[in-house]
Amino acid sequence: MSNYLKRLPDFEYVSRLPNSRISDYIRVKNFFKKSFVREDIFQDVTDFTKYDIEGDDRPDNVAFKYYGRSDLDWLVLTANNIVNVQNEWPLNGVDFDNFLLEKYGSYEKINDIHHYETTEVTNIQGVVIVPAGIEVDQDYTIIYSDPDRVTSPNIRVTPVTSVTNYQYEEKIQDSKRSIYLLNKTLVQLAIDDLTEMMLYEKGSTQYVSETLKRADNVRLYD
Repeated sequence: MSNYLKRLPDFEYVSRLPNSRISDYIRVKNFFKKSFVREDIFQDVTDFTKYDIEGDDRPDNVAFKYYGRSDLDWLVLTANNIVNVQNEWPLNGVDFDNFLLEKYGSYEKINDIHHYETTEVTNIQGVVIVPAGIEVDQDYTIIYSDPDRVTSPNIRVTPVTSVTNYQYEEKIQDSKRSIYLLNKTLVQLAIDDLTEMMLYEKGSTQYVSETLKRADNVRLYD
């Protein structure tokens, strides 16, 4: 994300380091400055392409595959409103395994039943009576009528399947794999917008330049 970091403006705050002078400042990048996709672009679905994250791909891998530039990883994240990569991006295989062990304590418990879900039930015409994926009790049962059955039109079924802790957590991770990428034709526009939104505006007492703000020196009043 070096391309993004270079565009972040700087902020100076008063040094509290030992032996520092009262006028000393420490210069850092202002990580509170966030990028975003312009509203007129963000609301137009034709400006985006659906993309499925493969395997252990990171944002920079996705950016390289789609844009040919790994330093556009910030654009991949921004287009999907991803702030915390650790929680909002699918874990790689090793991290997922460690997460499961930390959460459930052992491989045996990882494979314990987490809950039960419905399996799909359709009538003879193919009409869905019970959709799949609804969380239910283990003994969930349904009785429905099928008029095309001459004898015993009432049908009783127990459309239930178990879902293990592993399957439950894997489904959550898989749900994070479907993302949207800003179309390649709009990349330069996004870069130009990023450059502009990273600049400071005049008017604040902390303003030094378009790329620098300085905190008030409270040590002068200590």
